[in-house]
Amino acid sequence: MTYKLPDKVKAWLAQPMPADVRRAVERIARASDVRHVAIMPDVHLARDVCVGTVVATTDLIYPAAVGSDIGCGIAAIAFDADATLIGEGEVERLFDGLAAAVPIHRHRSATLPRELAEQPLSDRKLESIRRHDGAVQFGTLGRGNHFLEFQADDDGRLWLMVHSGSRAIGQAIRDFHESAIATRAGQMRYIEADSARGAAYLTDAAWARAYARASRRAMIDAAAEVLRKCAGAHVDPASYFDCDHNHVRREAHFGVELWVHRKGAMSADADEPGMVPGSMGTESFHVRGRGNPESLRSTSHGAGRAMSREQARRCVRVDQVQRSMRNVHYQIADPNAFREESPAAYKDIRAVLRAEAELTRIVRRLRPLLSYKGG
Repeated sequence: MTYKLPDKVKAWLAQPMPADVRRAVERIARASDVRHVAIMPDVHLARDVCVGTVVATTDLIYPAAVGSDIGCGIAAIAFDADATLIGEGEVERLFDGLAAAVPIHRHRSATLPRELAEQPLSDRKLESIRRHDGAVQFGTLGRGNHFLEFQADDDGRLWLMVHSGSRAIGQAIRDFHESAIATRAGQMRYIEADSARGAAYLTDAAWARAYARASRRAMIDAAAEVLRKCAGAHVDPASYFDCDHNHVRREAHFGVELWVHRKGAMSADADEPGMVPGSMGTESFHVRGRGNPESLRSTSHGAGRAMSREQARRCVRVDQVQRSMRNVHYQIADPNAFREESPAAYKDIRAVLRAEAELTRIVRRLRPLLSYKGG
């Protein structure tokens, strides 16, 4: 029997929707003021609102429909070099250089860019986190599914891609504002956009989004300098672009102004550039949006998890990770830590792209050459 989604939900699926994901989709569709929901083919279960969900409201803001890693996204830049530059002779020096220039956790000493340092957050607690964690984590990669990758396109040109977000400050902003929202059991927490609390959340979330974008740029610049020192390659500044997939903003859809929340979904307006990464060890794609109105002009943000992290740790073997990465340079201090990020834990990126052919078109395919991650 074919399952029928609620009328206000439109989905593009790469595989049947699991029951727990379906229940989560139904829950957000029933929430107050929700006008339209678009489900991307990389959808998978997460706290409160699934990753791969786009939610449109008229007056209410749902922090859970943005998530904790506010502004998380991807940046990319091309080099004036052939991809064969990433050879065995340079790999060890590159990893050593990246470890120093793009730390996983924190810089020993760091300061925020002026435009971020001068814009205050809405509460003293958040200001304290911004001054401390926000500063030392700026320009750092983080763990989980965040990565820095050197890649080759089909013409053999060398590219760099960075996937990272707002680190501790994004989660602090989500937690702070949600903790201030009174709610009944079973009800999703929301904020009235046209209120002091709504204005504070939107300002803080915009700051986190700008922080994440600037942090990605800092990592791109640092990694590019490492490659310049190691191999003499230079970037093509005109090729740089950045897109994020955890945000809320005011947009016009269906002839009205709506608050569009994207959690693990990219904006895909007509001809808008974007990036859809696969997984560690698999292809990624540069795309252009088609501006599909039913998707709220959105598309997927990646392959999406096929297994939870717990399932992957239980089911994926270390030798499977090693086989799937046999054509990619990587360093792993503890192979067990990478099982949850194995390609086997993710959906087939090509199936995801086929499912969203109405939403986006492929303009460039990239294969991984060197993957730098924190586990």
